Amino acid sequence: MSSGSLFAQQGQDVVGNWLMYFGTNRLSDDWSIHSEIQYRNHTIEPVNIEQLLLRTGLNYHLAKNATLTMGYGYIASHDFESEQTAPESTEHRIFQQLILTNLVGRLKFEHRYRLEQRWVNDDYRNRIRYRLMVFLPLNKPTITTGTVFLGVYDEIFMNTEKVFFDRNRLYGALGYQFNKSTQLQLGYLRQRVNNFGKNYLQVGLVFNPDFRKKES
Repeated sequence: MSSGSLFAQQGQDVVGNWLMYFGTNRLSDDWSIHSEIQYRNHTIEPVNIEQLLLRTGLNYHLAKNATLTMGYGYIASHDFESEQTAPESTEHRIFQQLILTNLVGRLKFEHRYRLEQRWVNDDYRNRIRYRLMVFLPLNKPTITTGTVFLGVYDEIFMNTEKVFFDRNRLYGALGYQFNKSTQLQLGYLRQRVNNFGKNYLQVGLVFNPDFRKKES
């Protein structure tokens, strides 16, 4: 079932819920491992699964503000109020991405460019994504331990064949930086697919452990 028909079936007034974990596991100055779990629900109560997304990747840190990633994702999708426990569709995805960051005053800008090669059931597809995210610390000059911050992004998805526009996501969140490695965001996302839109409440945990050997 397509996303557009799925949204129509639910009704656009239904609010979904995404519970998310993101991790950058630092192995050395140059290398880290990306880990990610997203449990997406059709309804705001996390009891009606829409998608389970598992993603991992190998990051190469070109510079302090530039990171290259090659990775793999598995996505299992479920229809709204489906009676079966197995997903209606599964996707295996390979992706490549570049993340660039820069500071303008108190604002931190993050540009994410991503290419995806997708195997959805028996159908192969290519997709291009671009996300611009901006962070604004509220109680400190930069995002450090104890910082409350705002995060906003817009992301556009583009297909390379058939329908060019895939979807758009607009997101806003309030976040808190617990320490150097741990951050929590509570946000709201508006996703538009074709002529249909849906809103999602999001809770995101970011945990970036550093496994580099400390000098004695």
